[in-house]
Amino acid sequence: MRLPTHHHHHRRLTIGAALLAAVAVVAPAATAHAAAATRPAATPAGISPTPAPRPDLDALVRALRSTTAAGAPGAMARFTGPGRPVAKAVGVRDRAGGAAMDPRARFRIGSVTKTFSAVVLLQLAAEGRLGLDDPVERHLPGLLPDGDRITVRHVLSHRSGLADYTDAMFADTVPGFEAVRNKVFGPRELVALSLREPRTTQPGAAYAYSNTNFVIVGMLIEKATGHGLAQEYERRIIKPLGLDRTAYVHPATAVPGRHVRGYLHPDGAGAPLVDSTEQTASWAQAAGAMISSPADLNTFMSALLGGRLLPPRMLDSMLVMSPTDAARTRFYGLGLRRYDLTCGVQVYGHTGTVQGYYTYAFATRDGRRALAAMANTSNRGQANTALGGTLEAVFCGGKSAVAPTGRGLATTPGPAPAEADLPERG
Repeated sequence: MRLPTHHHHHRRLTIGAALLAAVAVVAPAATAHAAAATRPAATPAGISPTPAPRPDLDALVRALRSTTAAGAPGAMARFTGPGRPVAKAVGVRDRAGGAAMDPRARFRIGSVTKTFSAVVLLQLAAEGRLGLDDPVERHLPGLLPDGDRITVRHVLSHRSGLADYTDAMFADTVPGFEAVRNKVFGPRELVALSLREPRTTQPGAAYAYSNTNFVIVGMLIEKATGHGLAQEYERRIIKPLGLDRTAYVHPATAVPGRHVRGYLHPDGAGAPLVDSTEQTASWAQAAGAMISSPADLNTFMSALLGGRLLPPRMLDSMLVMSPTDAARTRFYGLGLRRYDLTCGVQVYGHTGTVQGYYTYAFATRDGRRALAAMANTSNRGQANTALGGTLEAVFCGGKSAVAPTGRGLATTPGPAPAEADLPERG
C-alpha cells in the first residue's frame, strides 16, 4: 500500500475500503518474518527520553479548518497529556439543525473497532482459550476451504489472503451503501461473499488488507466465549475503563444520545451529501461497527499502550510491526498501526472510515499522550489527509520537518500523510 502524496489523485474512494482506513495490518509470525518486523525502541538505561514537543494549538485548528475546507461539515480533536485535556472543534455536527461540532458527542469509529476486537482476542489468547498460531479450522471448522493453513495471527495481521468483500459491495459508493444500510448480515454470509473472490495472497505470504479478517476475529471471540461481541467488549474493555460513550450497537441503526451526524460524499462531483448516520453497520461487525467519543478513545488508547489491557507478552505480540508503505513510515502489527511522524515521534493506534466518518485515534508508546480526531464525512480523501495533520500538530508541535509541496517548500508543517488516496477500507 503506498502513501498518498500531497498531490491527490482525485479518484473515487470506495466506502467499504473506508471502513478499514485504520488497518494496514501486517503482524508477522514471530519467526518467519522477524527480519521485517521492528519492535518499539527502548530508551537506554540512564538516558532520559527526549522531551516531547509541545502541541501546537494553532496548527491543530488549521488542520481542522483544512478538513472542513476539503468538504467535511465539521471536525474535532481532543488530546491528553501533561496538564488538562484540550479539545478543539470547527464546523457543525448536524447540517440540518446547524448544531456546532461537539467533542462530547458520540460517532461511528469505523476501523478503530479493529483495535478493540484485537484486544479482546489477545486477552483470550492470554487466558489460553486459543493460540495465535492456531489454525482457524481448529476453532471454526468448515468455515474456510483452507482453514487449516490460515492462522489466528494471519487474520489479525491481514495476511490470510482472504479477499475484501467490501470491494464489490461498495464499488458504487452511495448505491452500495443504500443497498446495505438496513440489512442485517450473519458473519458467515460476509465470509461467503469473500470466498466468491480470488485470494489476494497465499496464507501468510504477504499483507493484503481485508475486512473479512476481522469478521473472522469476531467469530473467534464469540466461539471462544459463548457470548456476543457486545458483551465481551463491555466486560473486558468498556466497563473496566469507564467508557460510558462507547458501545457496540449492531444491529441497531441509531447512534444513541448526543451524536455527530455523518455525511457521505457521492462519487459524482457536485452531488449532494448523503446523511449516512443511521445504519446497521452489519456489513462491518467486528471490523467497524462500534461508536465512541474523543475522550473514550483517548482513554482506550492510553490504557492499551500503558499496559492496562494486555499482559506484557501479548502487548509485545501486538507491537511487532511490519511496514505497509515503501517509505517505511507506516506499519501494522496485530490490529494496531504505527505512524512515524516527521519529527521522529512514533505513535500507535488506528484510523477508521465508515460511511460519513473519518477517525484517527493514536497515542505515544508509553500511553501518556493521546489524540482522537474525527471529521463527519467520508469518500473524500482530501478531508481524510487534512485530518491527519492533527497528528503532526499535537505530537510534533513546532518540530515538524519542513515538507516538500508542489510549490517549493512548505513554511508550516504539512499534514501527516493519511492513506487517503487508497481505496477506503474503514
